[in-house]
Amino acid sequence: MSLWSRVSCLPPEQLASAYGEFPRSLRNLLADWLESQPWEFVTGVDAAGTLLAALLERLQALAGGGGPQAQLLQHIASLEGTYRHDPLRLLGIVRRVLQEEKAAVMKQDRHLPLGFHRQQEEMKFGLELQRLQHRVRECLGMELDQGTGTGASLGQVGTPPQTLSPILLCQELPALLLEAMKELEGAKQQVLKRIQIWKRHQQLAGNGATFDESLDPLQKRCEGLVDVLFQLQQEAMAAGAELGAEALARLLERLNDVLTSLVKSSFVVEKQPPQVLKTQTKFQAGVRLLLGPRLLAAAPRPCTVHADVVTEKQARDLAQGSSTLSESTGEILHNVVSLETNLGAGSCCAVFKNALLKKIKRCERKGSESVTEEKCAVLFSVTVSLSPGNLTLPLQVLSLPIVVIVHGNQDNNAKATVLWDNAFAEPDRVPFVVAERVPWERMCETLNLKFMSEVQTTRGLQPEHFFFLAQKIFNDHSAGPEAFTGRPVSWAQFNKEILPGRGFTFWQWFDGVLDLTKRCLKSYWSDRLIRGFISKQYVSRLLSTAPDGTFLLRYSDSEIGGVTIAYLARAEDGSWQVENIQPFSAKDLSIRSLGDRIRDLVQLRNLYPNIPKDQAFGNHYNKEQMAKDGRGYVPTTIKMTVESERCVHVCQGAAGSGHGWGAALLPTPHTPGSTPGSGQSPGRQEGTTDCPQSSWTQRCWTWTPAPSQGSPQPWTPASCRPPPPSGKELGRPYGTGVAPARSHPVSLLHRMGEDGLEHLDQLLQEGQHEDPTPHLPGSHSIFPGLDTVANRSW
Repeated sequence: MSLWSRVSCLPPEQLASAYGEFPRSLRNLLADWLESQPWEFVTGVDAAGTLLAALLERLQALAGGGGPQAQLLQHIASLEGTYRHDPLRLLGIVRRVLQEEKAAVMKQDRHLPLGFHRQQEEMKFGLELQRLQHRVRECLGMELDQGTGTGASLGQVGTPPQTLSPILLCQELPALLLEAMKELEGAKQQVLKRIQIWKRHQQLAGNGATFDESLDPLQKRCEGLVDVLFQLQQEAMAAGAELGAEALARLLERLNDVLTSLVKSSFVVEKQPPQVLKTQTKFQAGVRLLLGPRLLAAAPRPCTVHADVVTEKQARDLAQGSSTLSESTGEILHNVVSLETNLGAGSCCAVFKNALLKKIKRCERKGSESVTEEKCAVLFSVTVSLSPGNLTLPLQVLSLPIVVIVHGNQDNNAKATVLWDNAFAEPDRVPFVVAERVPWERMCETLNLKFMSEVQTTRGLQPEHFFFLAQKIFNDHSAGPEAFTGRPVSWAQFNKEILPGRGFTFWQWFDGVLDLTKRCLKSYWSDRLIRGFISKQYVSRLLSTAPDGTFLLRYSDSEIGGVTIAYLARAEDGSWQVENIQPFSAKDLSIRSLGDRIRDLVQLRNLYPNIPKDQAFGNHYNKEQMAKDGRGYVPTTIKMTVESERCVHVCQGAAGSGHGWGAALLPTPHTPGSTPGSGQSPGRQEGTTDCPQSSWTQRCWTWTPAPSQGSPQPWTPASCRPPPPSGKELGRPYGTGVAPARSHPVSLLHRMGEDGLEHLDQLLQEGQHEDPTPHLPGSHSIFPGLDTVANRSW
């Protein structure tokens, strides 16, 4: 995106003062072209005059191409008459316009458009490279003059040559070469800095940031700089007599250092391996040598790249100068690939398509550090022989930090480690040191970025959401929003400490919301139908003055991955109460969508503040089949109701069924394969009992045949089976039952322990057992006492 495309979306009055001497209409006509010229990087009357001439030529081309001719001719005449004798003034005006536009966009978006930023960088570097090339041509011209005995210096391009004596010529040439060397080293630093910026953007992309992954502009920079380096090297060799042996040796050493640094820095990981890497799982990765096409084209055979897993300590040793890897901390299959040069594509790459991490050797951990906090990396290494010069260089590059897991239940905590490291790592850090505490504002940026990326939505989190999240992570419900500004949040608060009164950490809860929204609620969130991250207390204040039946949707505060409906119910005497319906999990919403559930509930009338629910959610209703199917059966549908004061149960006898869920959700008991008899209602059989265990308004299912004649579809064992629980309602009854709910997988992980999972995986790899999944109650467990755990969890 260009700068003007973003500026044109801002209110015109916001930049009215910027276009006093440079009309906005002219800025609109020139649009992207104006940004492609080096207004901010050139100096001098000649350069300003060249830009004025280019601007007039551009307007004349637009006039001849069918543009608003009268307006264009008027602009041409005005510009030529005003700035022909003072092009520096035009240069200053355009600079000021661009600077004010950038300031306005930065204030609005907090960053410049990526395309514009890259264009400006390329333009600036291109001018620096031109100056460097001009400096080298000066050296060449001076050597040619000395060789022909004319004793003339080229000086500045376009200026008359000045005659120099041979003595002065011998004095100026070394100084000119050293000056060119100094500028070359400065340009090299700019290239290395740009490579580091690209790597940082690649890391932030792991959290969802936008990222232009193309390496072609960086490769072009590296190649241009190497071309100048080789030219300067030739000039230095030719001027050996003037420089002297000692000065020549120092200059050639500096040139060699620049080349070595460029080649090593141009070896980059183009495609990162997964940052959460599971053993026994294939993965892909790729590296690229930016200078490969230029330096390895004449290589007799391709080099081979090796991939090895290294620990954080090994990565630190390599960063501090250790050139060899003593041993790999894990075994990667298919870890050797050729570094191939594709001259047609202009690239030199090695792609690992079928790599597989077979096993990992854990290192000793510090204190309470868990296996999902242990960071390692993939080290890619290759030795190249460069032509010209036959310089042999060992090249190494580390991937971004990865967390190795052996079980899917470790994925959640591993993602937290990666998210924190990607967000708060500093450039040029010691691997893989990251801050333990960061300002709350930076955490908000990270959570918002992750949320928008995972859900694939343009609707981000709002200040009220951040306020609720701050109250939750800091366990501070008395402070106002301003109290959290600048407050540091720690890694422990993010994903080590269990939230008060809960069985999970802040990240585990937030990740559950991400997963639920991504899988089931993306369109609802994007359509602004979900209020989201707000507390029960805040909901009560919002709904207290609303009409009866007003409702809103928020994420459950007490359960992982749940969304609940809060609605206002008023009694005849004017009293009111805000009811919160038992949260819906992703599993629940896969059985019946959120829109259809809202349509089912007659208690819900208007979405807060006052939007009729059919108007708000009509696009999310599913059309239900009303006609008979091909076999003549009447189709049935599942509808949801709520019981605000008393819970509905299906009577199963005094002893109960022994199942943790289910019968409470069944329609009238009947024989599988039969249809409800004449003495049975097609709806549910209701038996009521008080349910003090739950603070939620209970929900239950009704079975309803379609309103047409014919026999309902037969009941089968599968259709008699109730909808399974979502697995995310900790300790609360499902539907209208009071049996304990199945725990969320994270809770089972906490009971079992990550080290237990590691041990389980080790046993499986050794072939002692085949099934890594804990067995259900009543089956044989491979760990003593695991059946007890399962009985508590299921």
